[in-house]
Amino acid sequence: MSFRWLKSYMPRSLYGRATLILLLPVITLLLVVSVVFIQRHFAGVTQQMVHTMTREIRLVLDEGPESSSARILGIDIREVPAAGIPGTDSRLWYDFSGIVVVRELRAALPTLQSIRLADDNVVQLFFRQDGQGIAMVFDRRRVSARQPHQLLVNMVVFGVLMTLVSYLYLRNQLRPITRLAQAAEAFGRGRNVPYRPAGAVEVRAAGTAFVDMRERIERQIEQRTLMLSGVSHDLRTPLTRLRLGLAMIDETDARPMLRDIEDMERLLDGFLDFARGARAVEAEPADPIALVRQVVEDARRAQVNVTLVHASGEDRINLRADSIRRAVENLINNAVRYGTRAEVSVVLTPGALTIRVEDDGPGIAPEDRDEAVRPFTRLDPARNQNRATGVGLGLSIVSDAVRAHGGLLHLGVSPRLGGLCAEIVIAR
Repeated sequence: MSFRWLKSYMPRSLYGRATLILLLPVITLLLVVSVVFIQRHFAGVTQQMVHTMTREIRLVLDEGPESSSARILGIDIREVPAAGIPGTDSRLWYDFSGIVVVRELRAALPTLQSIRLADDNVVQLFFRQDGQGIAMVFDRRRVSARQPHQLLVNMVVFGVLMTLVSYLYLRNQLRPITRLAQAAEAFGRGRNVPYRPAGAVEVRAAGTAFVDMRERIERQIEQRTLMLSGVSHDLRTPLTRLRLGLAMIDETDARPMLRDIEDMERLLDGFLDFARGARAVEAEPADPIALVRQVVEDARRAQVNVTLVHASGEDRINLRADSIRRAVENLINNAVRYGTRAEVSVVLTPGALTIRVEDDGPGIAPEDRDEAVRPFTRLDPARNQNRATGVGLGLSIVSDAVRAHGGLLHLGVSPRLGGLCAEIVIAR
């Protein structure tokens, strides 16, 4: 039998699930004990006490209203008009033991006309003998246990108390796990928050492993940045000498070689952009609408065929402005490199920031989209190789910048232009 339908009713958070695990056995135990208590105490004990009392009532009835045994047994007996006998039994709505009292008395006393349990103090019985009414009044404690609610009250009070104590202790045990989750989530978004392993042995071991992993990743990022920056810096010097040397020869002969130098410098710029990444700079409040609009205006001034077709939303969110600017510029450059024009739209909602760049180029096949965002990957069969130069870092730089903000880069088909639709989605 499948219980998958229960998942939709289960809490999502760790605290919620821990609370459910804590409360479920406590509540189940209270219900079981309550049922057993009602069956044994309210039913069994009350039934035995009523059977003992019925023997005394029969003795008093046999002796009549002038019974001397009534005073000894603590039973008040008197005659009442037959018309004054109640026609029905009565009890308080919360008097559960009264149900057993009424049932057992009626089964043991055939001449009993009615029973009144008006309160928790006395029991009133009405009989009819020889056309005359007889009323008996005795202490309720003769047929019911004293303060039967004490056990239930004690169970509830101590159950709540122990649950509260257990929850406080459990919360202290869960706090290191939540801190570890927050540190991991922050690092995934490009932020390095202070974290020190704490808690149980297993949680402390996981925290230590996370700290070691974070340090290794940071060292690798630093080494990658230093390596690519050093290579790019060292190559710029001979390229500059080559440019100066070519400037001294005939322009017609030098033009192809100058284009090769420009291509090499463009490749070096791509290396540097990829090396910079987005983790070294802290996010600051920025207006994404104004940022994207400025990128589009700068591209248009550079004679790039790009248009901002839609912009909505007014707010400032935490962004690494240079990183997002570089990502949007790369998407626009890719769009006009493989197509003839690009259209940009940006939407800021309370839940997310969405930046979409569309082109009318050949697009990217669905099976190649995951490969397209990897560094140093070029999809020559899917894209026009004759119009593109580079080493395949454009989409990789965009993906790295978006992941540093905790967002996603989606590649699809533009419904309006028919080419590639690159969409940046960053949750707020």
